Amino acid sequence: MASVFDKFWRLGPAGFVLKAIIVAIVADVVLLAFILLRRTYRKRYFARRDARVFEFRQKWDALVSGEIPFERWRKNPFDRRIVETIALDAFESAGPEESARLLKFLRASGLIEKRIYEARHHKGWRRLRALAALGRTRAPEGIPALSEALRNGDEETRLAALRGLGSMASPRAAEEILAWVNEAGLVVPALPLQSALLQCCVERPRLLLPYVKHARGSLREVLARVLGEVAAPSMGSDLLQFVEDDLAELRAAAARALAHSPSSTALGVLSELVGDRIWFVRLRAVVSLGQFADRHARTALVRGLTDSHRLVRLRAAEGLVGIPTEMAATFAQVVATRDRYGLHAYLTAVENADLLGKLDSELQESTAISPEEKERLLQVLRSGVLPVADKFARENVPALP
Repeated sequence: MASVFDKFWRLGPAGFVLKAIIVAIVADVVLLAFILLRRTYRKRYFARRDARVFEFRQKWDALVSGEIPFERWRKNPFDRRIVETIALDAFESAGPEESARLLKFLRASGLIEKRIYEARHHKGWRRLRALAALGRTRAPEGIPALSEALRNGDEETRLAALRGLGSMASPRAAEEILAWVNEAGLVVPALPLQSALLQCCVERPRLLLPYVKHARGSLREVLARVLGEVAAPSMGSDLLQFVEDDLAELRAAAARALAHSPSSTALGVLSELVGDRIWFVRLRAVVSLGQFADRHARTALVRGLTDSHRLVRLRAAEGLVGIPTEMAATFAQVVATRDRYGLHAYLTAVENADLLGKLDSELQESTAISPEEKERLLQVLRSGVLPVADKFARENVPALP
């Protein structure tokens, strides 16, 4: 009696096709069985996890306070991961008192020490997960372990440690990051480094000053951007040294800090920066001048209305409207620039401030402007269009006090 293999052999080339079909069917059945088995397992796993999460949530206060002994859940990896996840998630929206309570719980239960050990001794994804968890705890004792990981040869580990230190949002974490970049240079992408420093240097922006002075190349640019974002009012005098720096970010940082130091020196410096070659430096200078709300800043703000960048014009117009002085004279100077974009920006700012009626009445009642010129100004105000004739002479416009 011929076997099945003999029958396949007699089929010739068709036998190979039949064998391939059978193998494909078997492989599909095995794959489908694996998918169904995996789905069943994951369904049971998540159902069990949800039930356990609900159980811990019902007893959360007792668990955090220690009424429920830590030994009940800490020795079970499944339960321990759930408790740690709930605690770390709670940090995101917790106030100072709740954060202190959660941190005390993590310390007392040994979860922080466990993560520190994993961050120092584990490899691969387990180490990355431990570094991220350490950052979310915001525990100061985790900073040394994160600092050690910054000096690791693997880029993914360095990035995980950098994000963890950024999550700490503390000056001590900023010191570790700055010391590291001072030693190693820019060995990670600029954006993660910038983000971490922004979070950590908000409380003490002065930490950046010595590093900005001595850094070089692209690292100095990154530090300058961070300084420009976190510069505090008290740093105005410290940042004057960067007014003529080659880096636009540092000039912008100086302009931003000077906004809170109203003085004749600050006014003169900002008036010069209004003519800077970089648009965002001019923008920062115009915004700072607008915050002064000083009539002596009006000349520089009128110059900002003729800027080539739209945002600079808009913020200059807002600054002019915010100056508590006679609006008729200011409007005459705006029209005298013969810049229709600046005129539109100023009129938009006046309208947004609901001051169109006030400007109209001031123009009609003004005694410093000739009747012919007054008619032209009123026509410009009501139509929003500059007069065609150049007889609207600049010398007849009242000078700004």
